[in-house]
Parts: sequence; C-alpha cells; structure tokens
Amino acid sequence: MLQKTTNIFVAGVGGQGILKFSNLLCEVAMRAGLDVKKSEIHGMAQRGGSVTTHVRFGKKVYSPLIPQGSADFMVSMEHLEAVRHIAFLNPEHGRLIYDPYEIAPPEVYTAQREYPADIEERLAKFAPNRVAVPAFENALKVKNPRAQNVIMLGTLSEFLSFDDALYEEVIRDGFKPKYVDSNIAAFHLGKEFASP
Repeated sequence: MLQKTTNIFVAGVGGQGILKFSNLLCEVAMRAGLDVKKSEIHGMAQRGGSVTTHVRFGKKVYSPLIPQGSADFMVSMEHLEAVRHIAFLNPEHGRLIYDPYEIAPPEVYTAQREYPADIEERLAKFAPNRVAVPAFENALKVKNPRAQNVIMLGTLSEFLSFDDALYEEVIRDGFKPKYVDSNIAAFHLGKEFASP
C-alpha cells in the first residue's frame, strides 16, 4: 500500500470530461483500498470555461486540496490550461501529461486577446518532465470522439501502480454498456503514449 500521498491535478475546459476522468481515477484508488479525497471547480463547465480537480490518495489523506508546487502529476486536456495551472506541478519531480489540443477561450473569440503562440516554450521551461498525448485527435480511432479523457487516463496509469484489470472494472461500471468497449480500447490506446 502507498505510504505517501499521491497528488494529481487535472485541468481542462467544460465538455472534455474532466469530472468523469477524476471520478474514474478516484474509484480506482478507492477499490485499491486507499483513502481518497477530491475537490473540483466547475462553475464554468457548461460554457467551455476552465475546469479543474484535485485528486489525492494514499494511506491517509487529510485534505482534498493540493498546495501549489506539490502535484506529482498534472493532467491537462487542453494546451493553454496546462500553462494556466502549471504552478501546481512539483517543479522537481512532477510530471505533466497534456493534450496539445487547443480550444480558444471566450476572450479569444471576442478578440480581447490572442491565443498564445509560445505555449510549448513555457511548458519546456516549467515542466521539463512532460508527455504530450494527442488524445483528442486519437479518440476517433476507437470510434468514440468523447474518449479523450479515458485516453489520458490510460497514459497516466502507466505511471501509477494500479492493475489494468482494476481500471477496466471501473470503466465497465462507469459507462453505459454500449460505450464500455470503446472506452476500454481508449484506455489501452492511452497507455501507448506513455512510452517515448
């Protein structure tokens, strides 16, 4: 059993399945016998605004919030959201797992500002330990355009110690039967992106 608390910060925009991702991850950790805490911010979820969750699990977890600079993993399903929240990642050993997919925020649509062109340069500076996962564009390979989040879960799973069978069990219980096979395929596809 894990002695240390594992901190995972998840970011994206409304409609990308951030909350579903976090719920699946929490369920895996709970079924593995760990203490789990989660906090989420999703007030703008229905408008395509920023959505974040804090997931913490270990032998005993006392707070659901991850202090800035202490996330072991940061999972971002949108390019700019990775930059916006990078301060949560542990600068020494934290690993960023991100989809370089871009969704322009409302202020870009209203011409109040431009989408940053230097995101990769910023990520290279603040998150040298990172894995780019083209999850959104690969979701169609499993015939499920909404499987971006489960592809990302598959990538993250390669850096955690839970058995694949546990993830598959949680996926089976967490989706309607007609979506189970495509999400299990998405999970295994995501695992492939964890290797260089």
